[in-house]
Amino acid sequence: MTLQMDLPTADEYPTRKTSEPALLYRRDPVVWTGAPGRPAPAGPFTTEELDGYDRRGYTQVESIVSPDEVEAYRAELGRLSEDPALRADERVVVEPASDEVRSVFEVHKVSKVFRDLVNDPRLVDRARQILGSDVYVHQSRVNYKPGFGGGSFYWHSDFETWHAEDGMPRMRAVSFSVALSDNYTHNGALMIMPGSHRTFVSCVGQTPDDHYRSSLQSQHVGTPDQASLNLLADRHGIDVLTGSAGDMTVFDSNCMHGSGGNITPYPRSNVFIVFNSVDNACTKPFSAGDARPEFLAAREVEPAGR
Repeated sequence: MTLQMDLPTADEYPTRKTSEPALLYRRDPVVWTGAPGRPAPAGPFTTEELDGYDRRGYTQVESIVSPDEVEAYRAELGRLSEDPALRADERVVVEPASDEVRSVFEVHKVSKVFRDLVNDPRLVDRARQILGSDVYVHQSRVNYKPGFGGGSFYWHSDFETWHAEDGMPRMRAVSFSVALSDNYTHNGALMIMPGSHRTFVSCVGQTPDDHYRSSLQSQHVGTPDQASLNLLADRHGIDVLTGSAGDMTVFDSNCMHGSGGNITPYPRSNVFIVFNSVDNACTKPFSAGDARPEFLAAREVEPAGR
């Protein structure tokens, strides 16, 4: 199935449109099938796991892939990073300071190894269970945070960018991060404000043309103001998500999250996949002139796992 929507859609989450930031109530479910305290819809997650996801905005699954699979993914990441043809591709983002590869986007289209992973029932069935529909890959990438200089990712809500710049109408997307290396508190692990997914931070500042070119290395427009971050952190606290290679973190599109830099000798890498509901296909951007390229935000809806 191929679907592209260009019809105007009501903006439930206005952002980058006023001179003052605002905190808005979430208008969408977190788990689109079932509800806390009720039997879990069919799928790999238990009722307790879905309740925790609904409450915190994230959950973790241990050993979702085997050690042999982790090694295969690491080897493929190494191959992609060293491919000179791919290195010249816009889908490859490098660290500003070291020129080392930071991310390879649309990785399921440049690698059969990762294409198989994004269609794996261990992931797809969980995404369907949370979103209550068939799903497609909105974005995929491998991230590499090298030792002695891996850069930080400032606090942000992915949905704010996907809504403003990609035209994603509703909070009906979920991110899967499969760890390819051990995540310690000290090597740039993911940090999340649990419960922050129920508040949308409306940001200030107009979106520049071709904003993605600079934002992939260091984002400024679309980042929350410090007063909003203080409020959310005081209200919810901050969880640092550690774990072993092969573990997976699943988190809501509107979670406030970020990660520090990595000055340790221990690199951190992961495969990152965004599943969006087929019923939530992107329209025209809500706060940008033009949609970002296909490798950042799929415009064709092809159900995963088929």
